[in-house]
Amino acid sequence: MEEKYISEIVANVIKSMGSDAVPIVKKTNQLGVFDSMTDALNAVNKAYLEFKNYTVEQREQMISKIREFTLNEAENLAKLGVSETGMGRVEDKIIKHQLVANKTPGTEDLKPSVWTGDNGMTLVEMAPYGVIGSITPSTNPSETVLCNSMGMIAGGNGVVFNPHPGAKETANYAVDLVNRAILEAGGPENLVVSVKNPTKESSDEMMNSPIVRMLVATGGPGVVHALLSSGKKAIGAGAGNPPVIVDDTADVEKAAKDIVNGASFDNNLPCIAEKECFVFRNVADRLISTMRSNGAYLITGSQIDKLRDVCLINKDGKYVINKKWVGKDAYKFLNAIGIEADKNVKLVICETDANHPFVQVEMMMPVLAIVRVDSIDEAIKLAVAAEHGCRHSAHIHSKNVDNLTRFARAVETTIFVKNAPSYAGIGAGGEGYTTFTIAGPTGEGLTAAHSFTRARRCVLVDGLHIV
Repeated sequence: MEEKYISEIVANVIKSMGSDAVPIVKKTNQLGVFDSMTDALNAVNKAYLEFKNYTVEQREQMISKIREFTLNEAENLAKLGVSETGMGRVEDKIIKHQLVANKTPGTEDLKPSVWTGDNGMTLVEMAPYGVIGSITPSTNPSETVLCNSMGMIAGGNGVVFNPHPGAKETANYAVDLVNRAILEAGGPENLVVSVKNPTKESSDEMMNSPIVRMLVATGGPGVVHALLSSGKKAIGAGAGNPPVIVDDTADVEKAAKDIVNGASFDNNLPCIAEKECFVFRNVADRLISTMRSNGAYLITGSQIDKLRDVCLINKDGKYVINKKWVGKDAYKFLNAIGIEADKNVKLVICETDANHPFVQVEMMMPVLAIVRVDSIDEAIKLAVAAEHGCRHSAHIHSKNVDNLTRFARAVETTIFVKNAPSYAGIGAGGEGYTTFTIAGPTGEGLTAAHSFTRARRCVLVDGLHIV
């Protein structure tokens, strides 16, 4: 985000979190939340059949009310998410919910096409699939439910969610919020549904149900693979390991601030966040120094090995993340390796070689490895290798147009951010809309209402063309 913009938001968030802060509310008897997937599917199918008779204007009224409710309850949603999952930062999650409310597209995203000529007129409109089944992650549970709900409703669909079990309270609170908003706007009951206790069995039932015509998953490769094997239209938002390059033409001081802000945002939970950094050797010291002046803490030597053993688990010679540490505050990592640090530390940084697991493993922790390189060729080669072909997100700080272009062409990511924090890629301080379902594996990119529709063509011969 632009520095002034994010500073104003954070100041307001911190102010709101004082003695009069909104308490965490965990509602019972939530609207749209059912004991079984069978009941949820039957309820949403009934709601969808009713919803088919609503106008596009009425859909937009429902979405407007969801935006309003989300803004009003952003703090409560953020606190509930951190409390339940133990991941992320309340102040950052509030910003994420504000982004969802303000920058998720509605019905304006549905753009018809028309052809006219001597033979008449052909019209193509974007139509709903019907009931969509959606699997949501623990990293952005309420944000994904709210963002998906708005886009899917804008497209004329009903939605059944199977949330991550580790974030079911937060996700289901969001489902209840959406239903409350829909009802206040005059919409049908249970247009968005979920289950109280999501399991693999409830997920399988959802994916196999004839009621569900389309599947959407935001999660790891296993979830995406299961959806793509379902035989139904599927949108898969998979994992990434986004690199960032800093060359010697960059505004190094700005790059340092941007990388710290992007990599530390919500404790590095966003899949778009900078996960490893490749910097030209001749500006590396200046970059690291400025990062330290902006909330980063540099560790060296044996401290790096100690932190590796906290963050990662060695399984038969292959490092995997220690899930207990995903999304934790930066100072806690330092305390765990015997370094006294306060809560003002935003990001832990260290220098490693390109083969270090901090570079190669997507950790979703506020820990950033920095690798020195001698040329743009080396930087691009190492960055593309570290991204592992996920084609999710990548970032660069440079004023050299050739370097910007070469890296973009080589890495082929869905999101490519130049000279800004990573979150600019989803509209935070950058142009464009917000989404929390970024579909690289299936190619839809940043999903919105149009992603959840199918094209229908209507042809009239020898009529309605007036020229």
